[in-house]
Amino acid sequence: MKVRDIAAVIETFAPLALQESYDNAGLIVGRPDDEVHKALLAVDVTEEVLAEAVAEGCDMVITHHPIVFHAMKRFNSASQTERCVEEAIRRGIVLYAAHTNLDSTPDGMSWRVAQMLGLESVEVMQPTNAEGAGFGVVGELAEVEKSEDFMRRVMECFDVRTLRHSDIVKSEIRKVAICTGAGGSLIDDARASGADIYLTADLRYNDFMRHENAIILADMGHFESEYCAIQILFDILSKKIPIFAVRKSVCSRNPVNYMTAGCPNEV
Repeated sequence: MKVRDIAAVIETFAPLALQESYDNAGLIVGRPDDEVHKALLAVDVTEEVLAEAVAEGCDMVITHHPIVFHAMKRFNSASQTERCVEEAIRRGIVLYAAHTNLDSTPDGMSWRVAQMLGLESVEVMQPTNAEGAGFGVVGELAEVEKSEDFMRRVMECFDVRTLRHSDIVKSEIRKVAICTGAGGSLIDDARASGADIYLTADLRYNDFMRHENAIILADMGHFESEYCAIQILFDILSKKIPIFAVRKSVCSRNPVNYMTAGCPNEV
């Protein structure tokens, strides 16, 4: 199977034209005509993930986050990014990423989180120019849930060890806004949607003051909110190219560690 065939399947679902201007989604290491036989799916390209690819005989690694965002002037093993690119080239491993195009495509990242939480009547929160595409979604629960119960369910569903949140200004949750990854820029959109809670990640200190007594702001963690990318990519490839071997990484892990009372450095 050629790399271009794998990329075509992913890009039919999440066209590269949907990626943000700062992004670097698509083929990063390798050539479109390279032959590949087995892909490893992960959130990030790390040295552990590449070692797993080598051990499992995977000659392609497909991730959500691109390993390279900006121009690189040197390859002298001084950083993990350099070492990973060098190792991929040395081993003949193709690196491909589906990032903000997977975030904004219809049925993409936020849509999958909404599905996992059982939301109904889901709509795009911040539409882009492409039909049906945009960042974040808003949907409704089939039944009202107490705010604390809903947040605990989020923690269980996405293996969230620490859920940071603003004041609980709503006692019950019916309408939910979601944006996977760094979603602080969509707080105003979430509040304007009439949502009772906004689930996202990477909120800053001052962001938690922007609830205006109208919405609960909850930070579930960047990795936790985007781990679903692995399953999305697995579903796309296994359905469209069932003869192509795809493996979910067991080494794709959260780079953020949490220290809790009595449990130091627990992930």
